[in-house]
Amino acid sequence: MRNFIKNLGPGILVSAAFIGPGTVTVCTLAGVEFGYGLLWALLLSILSCLVLQEMAARLGIISQKGLSEVLREEIKHPVVKILALTLIFSAIVIGNASYEAGNITGAVLGAEALFGVQKLQLGDFSLNLWSLLIGAIAFALLYSGNYKRLEKIFIGLVLLMSFSFVLTAILTRPNLTALLKGFVPSINSTTGLLGVMAIVGTTVVPYNLFLHASLVSEKWKSPSALPIARKELLVSILLGGMVSMAILVSAASAGFSNIDSAASMAVSLEPLFGSYATWFMSLGLMAAGITSSITAPLAAAYVVKGCFGWNGGLRAAKFKMIWAFVLLMGVFFSSLKINPIEIIRFAQVANGILLPVIAIFLFWIANKASVLGENRNSKWQNLLGAIVIAIAMFLGFKAILSVLQNF
Repeated sequence: MRNFIKNLGPGILVSAAFIGPGTVTVCTLAGVEFGYGLLWALLLSILSCLVLQEMAARLGIISQKGLSEVLREEIKHPVVKILALTLIFSAIVIGNASYEAGNITGAVLGAEALFGVQKLQLGDFSLNLWSLLIGAIAFALLYSGNYKRLEKIFIGLVLLMSFSFVLTAILTRPNLTALLKGFVPSINSTTGLLGVMAIVGTTVVPYNLFLHASLVSEKWKSPSALPIARKELLVSILLGGMVSMAILVSAASAGFSNIDSAASMAVSLEPLFGSYATWFMSLGLMAAGITSSITAPLAAAYVVKGCFGWNGGLRAAKFKMIWAFVLLMGVFFSSLKINPIEIIRFAQVANGILLPVIAIFLFWIANKASVLGENRNSKWQNLLGAIVIAIAMFLGFKAILSVLQNF
C-alpha cells in the first residue's frame, strides 16, 4: 500500500483535469433535468476514459515521449503532419486558453459562495480579486517546476473534492432504488441524447491524452512500471468517476427544477440540508476549478513542446511561456467577465474534430510494433478502442453540428 501511494500522481492529475467546473455543471444539470437517469452514461464515459488513457499511459512509459512528439515523428507524409499538428496546436492551445476562463470562474463561484464577492474597481473596470488570487496560486505552483509538489497538491485537492461531493450526496439522502435504476441504459428524448453527449464529452477530454503520456514519461523510466501505472490510473479514474456520480446524485436527490449551475445549487442546498451542504458543495467546486486551472495550461505546454520538438521540462523557459500565456488569458477573461464567443466557438469546433482524430491517431500508434514493441494493443484492447472511437466520432459529429446550427 505504501508503494502504491508513493506512485500516485499522473492518474490523479488526469482525474483532477476532467473534474473541472464543466463536469460539475454538466453533472449538476443532468441530475436536475433527468434525475438518476443518466448514471449509465456517466459509467460509459468513465470506461471510455480508462480505455484511451491506458493507451496514452502505455505510450508514454514505453516510448518515453509525449503523444504530440510521437505523432510528429511517426506521421511521415509532410502535408498530413502539418495538418495534424496545426489542428492539435490550435485546438489545445487556443481552446485551453478559452476554457481556462471557465476553470478559474468555477473556482471563483465556489469561493464567492463561501466568502462573498471581492472586487477591485479600477475606473470603469471591475476586477474580480478571487480570479487574480486563484490565477496567482496556479502560477506559483506551475512556476516552481516541481512535479512532486504538484502531485501532492493534486492528491490533496482530489481527496477534498471526493470528500466534499460524496458527503453532499449523502446529505441529500438519495433514493437507492431509483439510483440503481439509473445504471440501466435508456434515452427518452432528444434532450436526453444531448445530455449523454455532454456527459461523455466532458469526461473523455482530448488534452488529457497528451497530458497523461507526458506525465508518465517523466515519472517512470522503465517498462516495468507499466503495471503500477495501470493500477494508479484505474484507481484515479474510478475516484474521479465517483466524484462525478456524487455530483449528479446530489442534484437529482435535492429535487430542484430551476438550477442553472453548480454554484446556484450550492446556495439552494442550505435551506433544505443545512449550511454544511453548502460548504461541501462550494469547497468541491472551488477545488475543481483550481485543479483544472493548473492542468489546462500544463497540457497546452506539453502539446507545444512535442509539436516543435523542444527539449527541457517544467523548468524550461519556453515551456513556462506557453502555460503562462494560457493561464493569463484565463485570468484576464475571468476577472473582466469577457466572453470570447468567437474563440470559444472555434475551440468547440476544433475539439469536436479533435477527439475522434486524436483517438484514431492514438489507436494507430498503440498498434505500432516500432513504437511499443510487445506492448502494442492486444485484440481485446483493439476491440474496446474501436468501440470508444465509434463513440468519439459520433460525439464529434454531433458537437460540430450543434455549433454550426448556432451560426
